Amino acid sequence: MGAILTQHTAWTSAARAVAALRARRLLRPEPVAALPEAELAEVIRAAGTYRLKARRLQAFTRWLLERFGGRFAGMRRAPLLALRREMLAIVGLGPETVDAILLYAAGRPVFVADAYARRLLARHGFVPERAGYETARGFLEAHLPSDPALFNEFHALMVAAGKEHSRTAGRQSARPRPGSPPSAPARPSPSSGSGRRASRAPVRPERRR
Repeated sequence: MGAILTQHTAWTSAARAVAALRARRLLRPEPVAALPEAELAEVIRAAGTYRLKARRLQAFTRWLLERFGGRFAGMRRAPLLALRREMLAIVGLGPETVDAILLYAAGRPVFVADAYARRLLARHGFVPERAGYETARGFLEAHLPSDPALFNEFHALMVAAGKEHSRTAGRQSARPRPGSPPSAPARPSPSSGSGRRASRAPVRPERRR
């Protein structure tokens, strides 16, 4: 629910809409799909563009009910590439929303290459300045072990770094020195292709002093 409600709005607003859904016991697909669209829109008004998001919530929940009986267990077993393409065909679900659902709700190894992640990668020279979503996602998935827990934590760290250092041009992460290409992240070990975590974990950022 949160992945859809936070589209084009701050999470604080989306969280209020999630709380309203919880108060009405509407955090399951069956009641959301059955509720009149106008009534659902009023419940999630705090999230902004609430009529549009009500349609998108119902489009997704009806797909989930029809495709997997309203449960995420089937999404955890389905072939990932075909599942992602199928979800992208649902009205109102773009790559970032789909990948957030796949990673956080279904536990699949898909990196959410949101604006914070793309900006951080670009400012350190890992991807071009205007790299698109799929370019950044592909880079991260190619250079990290295919581990949903790692993707979850690394994405959270990138968001935290982005909020602290990369929100404006005057406050941004340090760029590489001219003539010194950035060192690439550690590549996964050969065993990571099968879904097992590589033996060498990414280096965690130093604590602030």
